[in-house]
Amino acid sequence: MNLRKDKDSVSILIVDDEFSVRDSLTEWFKEDGYLADSAADATEALKKIKPGLWDIVFLDIKLPGMDGIELQQRIKDIDANATIIMITAFATVDTAVKSLKEGAYDYITKPIDPDYLSHLVNNVIKQKRLLTENIQLKEQIQELYEVDQIIGESSAMLKVFDMIDTVANTDTSVMIKGESGTGKEIIARAIHSKSSRRFFPIITVNCGGLTEGLTESEFFGHEKGAFTGALYRRKGKFEMANGGTIFLDEVGNIDPKSQTDLLRVIETKQFTRVGGDEIIKVDFRLICATNRDLELAVKQGAFREDLYYRLNVFSISIPPLRERRSDIPLLCNFFLKKIATSLNKPVNSFSKETLDKLTTYDWPGNVRELKNAVERAIVVAKESCISVDDLPILPCSKDVPEDKSLEAIEKAHIKSLLEEMGWNITRTAEVLKIDRATLYNKIEKYGLRK
Repeated sequence: MNLRKDKDSVSILIVDDEFSVRDSLTEWFKEDGYLADSAADATEALKKIKPGLWDIVFLDIKLPGMDGIELQQRIKDIDANATIIMITAFATVDTAVKSLKEGAYDYITKPIDPDYLSHLVNNVIKQKRLLTENIQLKEQIQELYEVDQIIGESSAMLKVFDMIDTVANTDTSVMIKGESGTGKEIIARAIHSKSSRRFFPIITVNCGGLTEGLTESEFFGHEKGAFTGALYRRKGKFEMANGGTIFLDEVGNIDPKSQTDLLRVIETKQFTRVGGDEIIKVDFRLICATNRDLELAVKQGAFREDLYYRLNVFSISIPPLRERRSDIPLLCNFFLKKIATSLNKPVNSFSKETLDKLTTYDWPGNVRELKNAVERAIVVAKESCISVDDLPILPCSKDVPEDKSLEAIEKAHIKSLLEEMGWNITRTAEVLKIDRATLYNKIEKYGLRK
């Protein structure tokens, strides 16, 4: 035999009542550098079986007392990860096949062929390595999904955490409600990362940036030549999310026709690409988010009632920062450590006066605005401790508009950012995480002027 892979990590036990078989196999494996031992019967074997001790067990079917089939089950009860290979005479091949149905990896027949034995053990080693790598890969993927942390110890956020745990490991559709900047996408990713679909992708669609003509292609893809500019076949977001989760951000902005298309794919789990006739079946979990009052939109006829109820099966409301002020210092220190490290700046604390000012401000842009403020403070800070002078200009709470409607808050936030960025549309859109066209529309909507 010529076994040269992972020998230091592979241990082999031979259980056979024939001394010549035990002796020859044990010596073969030892000569090749494996840890090898033997047992003459089931009683002796069971004394040597310990969880995780033996990687491979060669087991004779015909043993005195307890036979190999029964011993196989006893070994599996002790160590489910042990690989069992049966040893049999030609006359008992049928019994060996039965052992395969009971979970044995394979069987060999007497007289034993050393070359075949080498090949068999080599395959077991490869399989065990692949299983180990697969487990490690899944752990690494899990770590990637946990990069974005949800920070909060307030009672409002503890309730959100509880709701995430409740719904995560189901396939129930989830609607996440909250103002802009509250972290709705992070909540969606947390749900996905805790679900059984976490090893499949979560695909995000920013519905607020889609026009009526683009939504169908974005959702379902298109065939080559489906329309002018369709130079190749393109998969849509639902097809890309097969097996995983699709997250529809700003779902309240979907146009009426696309609402009908969305309802159909939710109900049937199938669709056709634009310009095609092939029916594509998909398996996905749906999570959506909105900062609009969709119940009001339904009453006004701007959003389909039947679609709303299909989306709003399980609802999670994310509280704005002004309703969980006790979390602001936690968030500030979290962002400080993360951003200062990425910028390689020796800034490590806030003055008490600074934290007080950050905590009393209403943050109409919520967590996103707070993060931007901390980043700016780190960039301009001259000392290791951030002072009030390092902060962007924050109005006192009394200067925040008395109108607490979402539109008023959004208008004030956009106006404040535009002024802070010197009316740089590109930079302001990047900070708001929206496209330039959407920002121009909001400027026009709110009548903002430089």
